[in-house]
Amino acid sequence: MKNQKVLFTVQAAMIAAIYVVLVTIFNYWSFGPIQFRIAEALTILPFFTPAAIPGLFVGCLLANILGGAIPADVIFGSIATLIGACGTYALRRYKWLAPVPPIVANTLIVPFVLKFGYGTPEAIPYMFLTVGVGELIVCGIFGMILLFALNRYRHVIFKTN
Repeated sequence: MKNQKVLFTVQAAMIAAIYVVLVTIFNYWSFGPIQFRIAEALTILPFFTPAAIPGLFVGCLLANILGGAIPADVIFGSIATLIGACGTYALRRYKWLAPVPPIVANTLIVPFVLKFGYGTPEAIPYMFLTVGVGELIVCGIFGMILLFALNRYRHVIFKTN
């Protein structure tokens, strides 16, 4: 039992660290009205392990803080990722639906953060489009590539039965 808790914590911490590193490396694309946050491809990981849920939330929270985001973005952007991760975990039996929750959550939440938190001049429908397309590419395409790449080794990487 103790080993399971340790494994869960280590997996969550590793996922959070990878998320922060990806946002830091691709910082230019990770913030703003046209978002292409490569780290969001990791929102597919709850398909493999529930440890990814807190890992993604903490990773997004830390990345937003370190990236200089305003408090509203830190809170609501991280909540969007948390909602997406929970949704992916809930849909883990349906492989092709796994990327849908993070796409929807971020597309619906992030434009309001950008508009009202940062005062971006773009219209909300435009930001629905730009954030949505970015999420569709990152989660829907890159995330699914990641899912299929990891699926073959899931029992080794995530220590599942």
